[in-house]
This record gives sequence, C-alpha cells and structure tokens, in this order.
Amino acid sequence: MLSPKDTDMNGYILAGGKSSRMGTDKGLIVLNQKTIVEHVIDQLKPAVKSIIIVSNNPEYKRFGFPLISDQIKEVGPAGGIHTALQHSDTKTNFIVSCDMPFITTDAIHYLVKQSSSYQITVPIYKDKLEPLFGVYSKECLSLWTELIQKGIFKLQNLIDHFEALKLNVDDNPLFNDKLFTNLNTKDDLKKAK
Repeated sequence: MLSPKDTDMNGYILAGGKSSRMGTDKGLIVLNQKTIVEHVIDQLKPAVKSIIIVSNNPEYKRFGFPLISDQIKEVGPAGGIHTALQHSDTKTNFIVSCDMPFITTDAIHYLVKQSSSYQITVPIYKDKLEPLFGVYSKECLSLWTELIQKGIFKLQNLIDHFEALKLNVDDNPLFNDKLFTNLNTKDDLKKAK
C-alpha cells in the first residue's frame, strides 16, 4: 500500500561517484530505454517533496532537478551525504545512490515509516548494511561534519555514531536482491539487462 507523498522529505540522489570500475558515469548509462538515474527518479518522485541530485557532473542538469556539487571532495559517499544534509531544508531526507535502478517507492515508504524516532534508518539485507538507501535526519549534519574532519569516511563507521535503526529486511517481501543491485561494472550492467 502506498502512503501519501511525505511532504516533509527531500530526496537526494548521490551521483558523484568516480565510476572507475564502469569507466563512464553510472547514472547516465541507459538501461531498458532510460538512464539508470531516471529509473531512480521515477521511484523516488512519488515519495518526496523535491528531488536534488548531488554531482559534480553538469550533464545531470538535463533531468530538470536542482544539481549541487560536493562540498567536501575526495571522501566518497560520506561527502555526498554531508552535502545533502547541508543543503536540505527538511528534517527528513531520503538518500539513494544513482546506481540502484530497481528501487521501489513502496520500499522507500516502508523505511520512512520506521524512521520516526531515529536520526538514521538504513536497511540490512543478507548481513550487508545498505547506507545508500536510507533516511537521514538533518540533525545529523554537525556531528557528520565533525566526523569527516576527523578522517572518518566509511559510512558504516559514521552511522555508528548516531541513533540509527539498522533494519533487517531479509524477510520483508518489499526488499530483494534486485532492489539492492548496484551497477558498478559492465558485467553488472549485462546481468541487469
């Protein structure tokens, strides 16, 4: 069942990765007649007030959403999340990677519903934390910034400093291998097609 659009939540798509294993910008690769980032946009749009793309690549402007670049460079997704939280004007923010074309609006709504009393809510699927498909509160910003300044960039280590709900979704039919598929290599892309 779909819940109404969460009017108090922004959606941030992190598209600032180096894509070194793919050799080209992952979000802009075409999969089933659409770029990968458009698949992400289609599922995120019904769930959020507005969509913002975090990337240093001006090509993302063509999708018609605000594009902001990383404030702190060279620290990977930790920097992308920092940029999103700094930019956000909403308490709740949904953050997703641009290379997950099989996410669903229902899975987003489900996580948001669970997140109300936590600073961060992220799924754990088959013993793997999925920090790039999660709910992050704006109130994380100052500590997140401080931790990056201390040289902590690994998402799992960062998340451990917050009131975080790590939600096991193994038995939840909304979540599956497909949803958490990250397209990092040409081989991943072949499989997805």
